[in-house]
Amino acid sequence: MATNPVSNNKHSPYRFSVEQYYRMAEVGLLAPDARTELIEGEICDMPPIGCRHAATVSWLHRQLVKAVGDRAVVFEQSPLRLSRHTEPQPDLMLLRPRRDRYCEAHPTARDTLLVIEVSDSTWLYDREVKMPLYAAYGVREAWLVDVGVKTLNCYGAPHGGAFVEQELIQPPRPLVVPSLDIHIDLTRLFNFGDYSIS
Repeated sequence: MATNPVSNNKHSPYRFSVEQYYRMAEVGLLAPDARTELIEGEICDMPPIGCRHAATVSWLHRQLVKAVGDRAVVFEQSPLRLSRHTEPQPDLMLLRPRRDRYCEAHPTARDTLLVIEVSDSTWLYDREVKMPLYAAYGVREAWLVDVGVKTLNCYGAPHGGAFVEQELIQPPRPLVVPSLDIHIDLTRLFNFGDYSIS
């Protein structure tokens, strides 16, 4: 049932809404353990999470929480409602605090301060599909971490469906989240395996 949004087919595929997507899961058309996301109305498979991917997401989560404290909310691999037909699941989101603590509705682009995608086997898809998608819906800032070649790409200033600002950070260094004016230390992003937990 899952499809690929990067298609050369000339026909226009049926676009599922978020409501239909959730209903399909409720009635069992999507397996309970299926890893999918809705991209412009198409149900897309998400690959299994490898060890390095999982460890990097966990380390980044810890760094974000330490840096922002109560000034923002950190979500990991949770839905981001971008439109009636689009609900990706970024690896990490830095969100503005909201009164309902996101219990009543998933975050939207207006809630996001930063979106992070960690990539090992999905770098091309994340760069060519996910990053333009975030820009098109007004996500302020996005980072793309490639654990394979150990690079960090930072995207910002969305305008006209694209990020105007793009920067390759290599090697990683402390970075500022402009919307919060805080520094997040990423110097050990690709060699955190030998750090001591205090």
